[in-house]
Amino acid sequence: MANWDEISEEVDELARTTKNPFNEVRRIHLNRFAEKTGRNALAYYSGWLQKNGPGFGSFVSITDEDKNGLMACFRNMKFENGLDIFIHSPGGNVAATDSLIHYIRSKFGSNVRVFVPQLSMSGGTMIAFAGKEIWMGLHSNLGPIDPQFGSQPAQLVLDEFDDISKKIASAPELIHVYRPILEQIRPTFLSTCRHAIDWSKEIGKKSLMRGMFEGHDDAEEKADKIVNYFSDATQHKHHSRHIHREECEEVGLKIMNFESDQEMQDLALGVHHAFVFTLMNTPIAKIIENQNGIFQAKAIGDHPLSSNER
Repeated sequence: MANWDEISEEVDELARTTKNPFNEVRRIHLNRFAEKTGRNALAYYSGWLQKNGPGFGSFVSITDEDKNGLMACFRNMKFENGLDIFIHSPGGNVAATDSLIHYIRSKFGSNVRVFVPQLSMSGGTMIAFAGKEIWMGLHSNLGPIDPQFGSQPAQLVLDEFDDISKKIASAPELIHVYRPILEQIRPTFLSTCRHAIDWSKEIGKKSLMRGMFEGHDDAEEKADKIVNYFSDATQHKHHSRHIHREECEEVGLKIMNFESDQEMQDLALGVHHAFVFTLMNTPIAKIIENQNGIFQAKAIGDHPLSSNER
């Protein structure tokens, strides 16, 4: 495994012979992983841990713009070899997430494996559900998939409204206490919350049934159990909760342990460290890249939005 110091040394060494050592070190490690597996490899990395705060959302989250990166990376791939996706993402737009999963499926069918070296949250978790298996380590986490409206969890909005309604039904005089809260609920918002929850579950269920549980007689039952668990805002308490590997296994996801294959773990963490090193030391906020060094990157400020110069 290439640790932080080793990646730094590799970048310093490559800087003597190449124009963009950060690009080169990523290509080396992702290509090394693909040579081991004999499959296509794709890294989908967000720098939300490095570039955070107001104004960064469109740079680091999942958006429809990301499909351009996938299109560039999928060009000339041998689709029959399958796809291994490395995901490091905070999630993002639900419609974009659904569309990206559909596009990946259209190219590779169910022959997709997902690797989560650290964090794949919210919409990133939905993409992970599209894998026939998910590789995780003791250091890896998925996140809840309950939809949010700004800082408001859709399910908790509905739960609070139902709770207030019951209290007012049993004691009508309480309407004066709860009126300020109820007046903040805009028309159609409750229905929008219900639709968002249903849509999120639909995406997760569809992904699981067409990949991980394809051909299983009890595929729908297994998928329902998983999406209900990951959608349960009451149980998880917060959308940022980190769901550990053993919890993912217990609820029924097919999880492969990095620790069971030391070579695979070393290669995967080499990829992870190479990409995070770029996000930490350059203006780049998001990278989508394949094993051949084809990539698109989105960056903060005047840095080029995409480049394949080396």
